[in-house]
Amino acid sequence: VISGYDNLSYAEFDQKPDSLFFNDGQRRIDFVLVYEDESKNENRKKSVNKKQMRKRQAYESNLISNGLQLEATRSVLNEKLIFVKVHAPWEVLCTYAEVMHIKLPLKPNDLKTRDSAFNWFSRLLRVDENIIKPEQEFFTAPFEKARISDFYIQDKDIFFNPATRSRIVHFILSRVEYAVKDNVKKFGINRLLDSGIYKAAFPLHDSRFNRRLEDPNCPSERYLLYKEWAHPRSFYKLQPLDLVRKYYGEKIGIYFAWLGFYTHMLIMAAVVGLACFLYGYITKDNCTWSQEVCDPNIGGNIIMCPQCDHECTYWNLTITCESSKKLCIFDSFGTLVFAVFMGIWVTLFLEFWKRRQAELEYEWDTVEFLEQEEYIRPEYEARCTHVVTNEITQQEEHVPYTACGKCVRMTFGISAVLFWILLIIASVIGIIIYRLSVFFVFSAKLPRHINGTEAIQKYLTPQAATSVTASIISFIIIMILNIIYEKTDYENSLTMKMFLFQFVNYYSSCFYIAFFKGKFVGYPGDPVYWLGKYRNEECDPGGCLLELTTQLTIIMGGKAIWNNVQEVLLPWVKNLIGRCRSAARSEKTIPRWEQDYHLQPVGKLGLFYEYLEMVIQFGFVTLFVASFPLAPLLALVNNLLEIRVDAWKITTQFRRMVPQKAQDIGAWQPIMQGIAILAVVTNAMIIAFTSDMIPRLVYYWSFSVPPYGNHSNYTMKGYINNTLSVFNIADFKNGSKPVSLPWLGNQTTCRYRDFRYPPGHQHQYEHNIYYWHVIAAKLSFIIVMEHVIYCVKFIVSYVIPDVSQKTKSKIKREKYLTQTLLHENHLKVMKKNMGKIADRIWKGEDGTFRPKFD
Repeated sequence: VISGYDNLSYAEFDQKPDSLFFNDGQRRIDFVLVYEDESKNENRKKSVNKKQMRKRQAYESNLISNGLQLEATRSVLNEKLIFVKVHAPWEVLCTYAEVMHIKLPLKPNDLKTRDSAFNWFSRLLRVDENIIKPEQEFFTAPFEKARISDFYIQDKDIFFNPATRSRIVHFILSRVEYAVKDNVKKFGINRLLDSGIYKAAFPLHDSRFNRRLEDPNCPSERYLLYKEWAHPRSFYKLQPLDLVRKYYGEKIGIYFAWLGFYTHMLIMAAVVGLACFLYGYITKDNCTWSQEVCDPNIGGNIIMCPQCDHECTYWNLTITCESSKKLCIFDSFGTLVFAVFMGIWVTLFLEFWKRRQAELEYEWDTVEFLEQEEYIRPEYEARCTHVVTNEITQQEEHVPYTACGKCVRMTFGISAVLFWILLIIASVIGIIIYRLSVFFVFSAKLPRHINGTEAIQKYLTPQAATSVTASIISFIIIMILNIIYEKTDYENSLTMKMFLFQFVNYYSSCFYIAFFKGKFVGYPGDPVYWLGKYRNEECDPGGCLLELTTQLTIIMGGKAIWNNVQEVLLPWVKNLIGRCRSAARSEKTIPRWEQDYHLQPVGKLGLFYEYLEMVIQFGFVTLFVASFPLAPLLALVNNLLEIRVDAWKITTQFRRMVPQKAQDIGAWQPIMQGIAILAVVTNAMIIAFTSDMIPRLVYYWSFSVPPYGNHSNYTMKGYINNTLSVFNIADFKNGSKPVSLPWLGNQTTCRYRDFRYPPGHQHQYEHNIYYWHVIAAKLSFIIVMEHVIYCVKFIVSYVIPDVSQKTKSKIKREKYLTQTLLHENHLKVMKKNMGKIADRIWKGEDGTFRPKFD
């Protein structure tokens, strides 16, 4: 006997493992509720069990009062669990379809669509239409019971598809009350789940993912999605977005449509980025300044000043030979071209996505979604306990907070975000201090003078060792802070707060290397100190660009690997453990609802973290692409895997999500637009201040020839000697004087990276004329590059409309035909009724309106 079955019927499992119906085989299961039988729960007090039972019984009673039909079945594997199957009859579906303004078919769509010129190519990548048949298109309109005859109803059982049925039932479940306390109603399945009264609530998958149902009337859409979409061998195929939308709803569909579109657009960026990388790789041997660094007669004779106090000593410039060769690959003219290209590419991506989104709005009937189908969330509704007077309507309205309460909540919210951002900044400062301290240690331990027998020292330099270890530690701290922040309590207004946190978390170390490291270091005789103790970091003679590239590679690559392992491994392991626990009872036949119950539950935020992951990646691809042209290629490879991993995850490892409507990608669109604007500035500044491109151009065009240079023709020869300033060893302060080395001999000067007058000059150690030329050139470059790209972005945005003319015409045509259809049907009914009345009047059946003749 199952406790608390006053309000619903109880049925034994009928031994049909793939059945989607009640035991009568007629009523379809639209939703499943799971709870633990209170009479068998010995871990809680009896009073608690009784209280929970009363709430559950009241809730189920109210569900029945709202027209839903319930049937309960005890678990096959765990006798404590009860599964309550929920069915919505035709009348209930019709009533709530009208309440929710759900758009349903009026008549088949007879508009002809023209195939594009590239249709033959896309057909090669599409799923075979014999396997997944194209969905029939209809003209649609918001459902009205009064006009039910106008709608295209051939079979009542399939007029509302399973996704729509689940959506309607979830709408009811979210709004039915279960208790009243202090004149405040408590309602909604989410509250019951949070309080533990129910253990789960979910719609059913329509089949197993790896086996088609034998029933020919069941389409086995989950099986088709797994085979043609989620399976790894389908990675090259276009996504069956219409089936994804039909099975999971528009919110899931729009995410995969956006992710697929973003991935397709990355192909062009990846090709151009790879071409720029190959250009840099092929031309690196012709890099004059790198040749000078590696030349024993030039770089071999340049002794560099120590980069830290006491333990650090003098070092030979040729130690940076290998890093200078690598830097030539990334710090080339191709990088400038690619940065400009990406500034335009990001605009093309956003503008073409708007057009694609408009097409999907039309095809998926979400054009007027915001005005018609968006309703108040029950969680928000439940918090509306304060009464205020609307200034416009002068009517009383319920709101969740008073003005004072809203200010307090905003203050706490802003304070929480600021706290986390300050925590991130503190971690960045900690990494900087780590860099300074460890560089000091590496400088003391690793030899700074190179001979031919110590090849490993060409790669394991103090700068390289510090950069790589700091990047790895930075990545670990980023992931830890990310996990901690995700565990905090937040609301649906999370998008901007979470993105702001992630923006600072992921990008702060990159911004530090790009725009702060090596910029405020002073010179050997008067270095700048952090906190009065730690001497500021310096860049290699070739700049900090290579270190920024290393940082991006480690964070971007590590994040991609971590996320994919986490998304695949965790749900798979959890489900594996669940299967192992029930292995002893595996000989039993398990019903569909119990199979789904043992899958992983979908998180409350659904796709939020999937979007967040991709938008953070979008930031890496655009904000710092001037230092790493292979970023789009890495993103492309990751996304090809990400699409299939996400598809595999939701199809095989998770319970079926409640289908939801969505018109667009929401707040992520303006966030990406903001990133696109910022990317122009960051890439211009990376080229100007992080790379050595501008100083090289200034030297080539101004300082290699008279009056400043000695060469007769424009050349890069002498660049290294010209851009390294001279310092007199005798001018070291006692606090920073380094240890002298035997091989130094009678050397009286050392060199350092800066543009300053030499010792003995009347303005010794002050910035020279070269420095001011470089500063002017950098600022001019930033202004010109920004204005050129912003102008092109504006022109592109203006030329490419958000909605194509073809889609506009389709929308207008459908609206016209729909209105005409409804109007004509209404007129026919009116004419029919008026005709009957006129006949009755003429025949004199109605004495009130009988005509009188004189």
